[in-house]
Amino acid sequence: MSVALTFVLVAAVLGGYGYYRFLWSDLEVEPIEVGASRPPDTGALNVLLVGSDSREGANQKYGATTVGAGERTDTIMLLHIAPNRDNATMISFPRDSMVQIPECEGRNGAVLTGGLRQINSAFNDGGINCTIKTLESLTNIKINHFVKVDFAGFKGIINAIGGIEICLPKAVNDKQAKLVLGPGKHVVNGEQALGYVRTRYSLGDGSDLSRIERQQIFLTQVLKKITDGGLLTDPAKLNDFLQAGIKAVTVDSGLGLDRMLEIANSVQGLTAKQLKGITVPTVPYPEDKARVQFAEPAARDFFEAVRNDVEVTAKPTPGKSAAPEVKREQVRVQVLNATGEQGKALQVADALAAQGFVVTHVGNAATAPLTSIRYAKKDATDGPAYGDAVAGRLSQDKRKPEEGKVKALTSQPYKSSSASPSAKPGQKLDGPVIQLVIGRDWPGVRVLTAIPDSLKDKVVDSNTDPCKGTR
Repeated sequence: MSVALTFVLVAAVLGGYGYYRFLWSDLEVEPIEVGASRPPDTGALNVLLVGSDSREGANQKYGATTVGAGERTDTIMLLHIAPNRDNATMISFPRDSMVQIPECEGRNGAVLTGGLRQINSAFNDGGINCTIKTLESLTNIKINHFVKVDFAGFKGIINAIGGIEICLPKAVNDKQAKLVLGPGKHVVNGEQALGYVRTRYSLGDGSDLSRIERQQIFLTQVLKKITDGGLLTDPAKLNDFLQAGIKAVTVDSGLGLDRMLEIANSVQGLTAKQLKGITVPTVPYPEDKARVQFAEPAARDFFEAVRNDVEVTAKPTPGKSAAPEVKREQVRVQVLNATGEQGKALQVADALAAQGFVVTHVGNAATAPLTSIRYAKKDATDGPAYGDAVAGRLSQDKRKPEEGKVKALTSQPYKSSSASPSAKPGQKLDGPVIQLVIGRDWPGVRVLTAIPDSLKDKVVDSNTDPCKGTR
């Protein structure tokens, strides 16, 4: 729900600031205290989302016998928003994962000895700070903020947006999860929605991994309804949502209204289409098949990809047409150095060629303050798409391709400083030539690390069939 609250606060940027500050005063906060030794800040925004099963207050109906017994979590997700705020990845950590948990302070103030334990024990025994410390030690990804959601709060959020459509392949009668519905499609309210995301054995294959996939699909549908369903333009609905959201969550003390508005401003162009859900790759834990452990090297490679801000893309849905995509291997690029720094064009050309672009020429241009991407006027039809393919690889910033006369400057054929040529023999290239002029503000080429093939068919996005997680 952290991503949902962030998106909705875009509306608060536009007006009603004083009211939202008043509303925000009711928010429960808790400081992040994990010590000074933490991963570096990369410019990405990483928000930890945990679901609390506390039975206090309005949550007593979900287990009155456990009132006063603290709180546990079955849901651990990390929302990663790229530094240039053009894509978001929702990473789920299976609760049954056996991992090395570092030494932490327990909920009672005593020191918890580090060791190999189930990942959700970090929260159960040490609370949110032990969970953050554990995830940072496992991923080397710095967690900037956290959002904790309880049962009653989750229901309030779903009720405030008018429910979410789900799909059931069979009748479900799960009294423990409080979910009783017939087969087919249903719009579920808060109580039913909570049962739908909590139930484990009544849907899918009964595993926690199956439940995670269902939760990810559900959250992408929530975000789609928030961004596409008119919530941001309906003051009454917006107010109901914010009131429910604030009652639903506990956040870190650094996530005040000003910080949330700052984040909201930065993600205004991000929609549900850019949100991808994925689960950390796992394999059965040898000593207990009911548990799992991270699959290596796939998990390590995946965390590296996230740290380097690599897009996580889903395999196309069978039978569903998609807009043609310009692949890097189809794009011819001329790289011109306008920074005044010697050798910059060749350096950038090598980085682009390593990612598959066909670099044809490198050269120099008159010093310019801004980086630009150009295509010839005659290529007005295809130029923007080919230019966007180059723009998409620029770190922290996307420059829109410009139509016009490309710079006719002295350049030379590109020769890679590595042994491999840029273009493959016999490669057919008939698209427009794109000219990248590197200005003094050059943001750099984004690092590209391959997402493991084993994860491609496990990505959830806004196009994922809502029935998938229930089969």
